[in-house]
Amino acid sequence: MTVVDHTLLLAADTPVSRGAGVPLRELLLVLFTAAVVTFLATGAVRLFALKFGAVAVPRDRDVHVTPTPRLGGLGMYLGFAAALLFAQQLPALTRGFEYNTKDIPAALVSATVIVAVGFIDDRWGLDALTKFVGQVTAAGVMVVMGVSWLVLYIPFGGGTTVVLDQLQGGLFTVLVAVVMINAMNFVDGLDGLAAGLGLIASVAICVFSVGLLHEQGGDVSAYPPAMLAAALAGACLGFLPHNFQPARIFMGDSGSMLIGLMLAAISTSASGRIPLNAYGSRDMLGLLSPLLLVGAVMFIPILDLLLAVVRRTMAGRSPFAPDKMHLHHRLLQIGHSHRRVVLLIYLWVGVLAFGAVGSALFDRRIVVLLLAGGLVFALVVTAVPSLRLQQVRGREHSGG
Repeated sequence: MTVVDHTLLLAADTPVSRGAGVPLRELLLVLFTAAVVTFLATGAVRLFALKFGAVAVPRDRDVHVTPTPRLGGLGMYLGFAAALLFAQQLPALTRGFEYNTKDIPAALVSATVIVAVGFIDDRWGLDALTKFVGQVTAAGVMVVMGVSWLVLYIPFGGGTTVVLDQLQGGLFTVLVAVVMINAMNFVDGLDGLAAGLGLIASVAICVFSVGLLHEQGGDVSAYPPAMLAAALAGACLGFLPHNFQPARIFMGDSGSMLIGLMLAAISTSASGRIPLNAYGSRDMLGLLSPLLLVGAVMFIPILDLLLAVVRRTMAGRSPFAPDKMHLHHRLLQIGHSHRRVVLLIYLWVGVLAFGAVGSALFDRRIVVLLLAGGLVFALVVTAVPSLRLQQVRGREHSGG
């Protein structure tokens, strides 16, 4: 590990390959392709899951009450892969494949591994340790194929850059990937929740990547994260009509783990290798903003994951032992409906994610005001059922 003053690296002349501008139309085509293929493929996957026996039978901790087919992640994977193959044929985006030959192949191969692990778990079930080994393997494949964090920006002490060696970068990337996979897996407890969070997260990172493209004048090094984010956003969007409450199919672990791993791949591609001269010495927060974006996007799922681990460990149980105390369960308990819980979590994650994006791309004074307003609004909407319940109890107590 090497710590370098960022002003020295800024002085270095880092060559970049300029594109012909920001390929917004082609990125939208990638998103649309992923959405259409996923939507069509998921219908076929649903029939396959029913015949194959991959069906989620309601358990005590589950919210759904009728047997529902799983394996929806397979349809998402097909849409995601089809969109990236389509992107390779588009005139502007193909330059990203030529300039960076590692990121997208690595994402596709690691996605194949994690979907295979999820497929087995959705159909036959896997114990926690075996599933964890599968997650590490998929993340390791991604690292070996070239997607790994190289630099970390530290805003303290005058601003320094930690340059990671191959081993350090690989271990850090695997850690980030496994945390993101399990965060998405843990939060996948309500119809449409994980798919919606995946959509919000990938759109936020795509917007950030497009903003970075604009600032760099179309530097093709930023194409891969934008393409991956657009494809993942489309896959989540195409799956939502099948999965929003009441769901006709669940994504299963094959889907939630796919979203988590791909968000790790996208954030690594967008955040872990941005040259310092992309921003200049004018703005250390700009250099740190990719990390803030990743943290904002995953804050709610990771918070839920950490609380679950602490809760179960203190109770003397395995951190992976299931329970009915997740964030979405608690929101249901205070009086929110199924759909309202999902929309509330969308709201919280959206406010945090786009607040982080806005801080990197727009006037921060305006962004801070909008972010504060959004958080206050989300807090009030979240607390309304609880406040009503307290009022009802107060009236009953007064009447008694």
